[in-house]
Amino acid sequence: MYSNEIQAILDSLGIKPGDTIAISNGGESEEGVLMPRSDAGDNSVIVIKRKDGYNIGLRYSKDMRITKQASGTGHFEFPKAITTTNGSLNNVALLYTGGTIGSKVDYATGGVYMLTKPEELLHEVPELKEIVNIDVQNLMSIASEDMTCLEWRKIAEGVVKAFDKGARGVIITHGTDTMHYTSAALSFMLQDLNGPVVITGAQRSSDRGSSDAFLNLICSAHLAANSNIAEVGICMHKTSSDQSCIMIRGTKARKMHTSRRDAFRPINSSPIASVDRNGRIEYKSEYRKMSAHGTRTTAMTGFEERTALVKVHPNSTPEILDFYVEKGYKGIIIEGTGMGHVPSSTSKEEYSWLGRIKNTVDKGVVVGMTSQCIYGRVNPTVYRNLRLAASAGAIYCEDMLSEVAYVKLGFLLGNYKAEAAKEMLNTNIAGEITARTEFEPEFTE
Repeated sequence: MYSNEIQAILDSLGIKPGDTIAISNGGESEEGVLMPRSDAGDNSVIVIKRKDGYNIGLRYSKDMRITKQASGTGHFEFPKAITTTNGSLNNVALLYTGGTIGSKVDYATGGVYMLTKPEELLHEVPELKEIVNIDVQNLMSIASEDMTCLEWRKIAEGVVKAFDKGARGVIITHGTDTMHYTSAALSFMLQDLNGPVVITGAQRSSDRGSSDAFLNLICSAHLAANSNIAEVGICMHKTSSDQSCIMIRGTKARKMHTSRRDAFRPINSSPIASVDRNGRIEYKSEYRKMSAHGTRTTAMTGFEERTALVKVHPNSTPEILDFYVEKGYKGIIIEGTGMGHVPSSTSKEEYSWLGRIKNTVDKGVVVGMTSQCIYGRVNPTVYRNLRLAASAGAIYCEDMLSEVAYVKLGFLLGNYKAEAAKEMLNTNIAGEITARTEFEPEFTE
């Protein structure tokens, strides 16, 4: 709620959040949609969303004049794009799954929610019709934190159908929070891929003036239509400015910031390519290339849901492994410290993880080891305690990200027998392991 004084004025004028209002004071005026007051905000400041998408706050004074211009619809809606076909352009499928890129402001709460239809989103990017012929498929509309392996399967199957229908490449719009989990899952699930599969999203909703959605879509379209990359990758801002994007291999990407537009970074490798809004693609590292004689893309979508990711920390109890064993879990990735340490030679024997790891492995559960350090790789031989954990049966996963190792283990256990899964866990199959770890520092503008 606004202050009692402001709320009384709004009520007397029949103004509610979502209505378009004009505010004038001392010869200056602003017009926009009234936003609800945040619980953490100053209740004497009136917040409106201007037509350019930016929110501004105006401190109330008795000289201020407020008038209602139009009643609100409850949400801002873009017009729907009319898609056309240009015979000189390549055909690309856009699989829509939801997320911030397909969200806009809910004027009842001031937050964003998923409502935007794909056709609305495309209307805001008229440049796309000069880059590709887009076939929009509305697979789902959910927040990425609600994604599960069930949705990964549906997306993988959607990619296969798109290629079967003649798409040269595929764009997947997705929420950013778990985008790197989905990119890893698709990297393993899609077999004999012979075209670019580009996952993109936005850190800021599409009705905001600072939204990153549009450049991300434009760059993704260039990659899907014109690159010769036959891999799954994430395409997001290269820097915080609207200059260019990078495509990061699906098994080497991680969200590294909660809100920056350049939140996604390549980990332990260089990006595959950079691309600007004009379509200039600069390849940065080795990658799988499209082949004129490629086989049909298929989807191997098995996934063992009884797979866990466990993080060790000081005072952590190894009894958590017993819980997963009792629940019938088939695989566990332990996110250790440093090069893959777990509490081992502790002052209290019951704090040591070594016996529990051995017991877990002896029960037939596949146990993998990664690091909390993000960059670098685990190594089972450098320190004595590392050797002890490896001797207990933990499989050290080289320079794989913890999230990727979790997805990979679930994929392996869902499609192969346990012994085969153990053999393949620390073997590179989709670019998730590099022979020589690279450190890619933060990009600078």
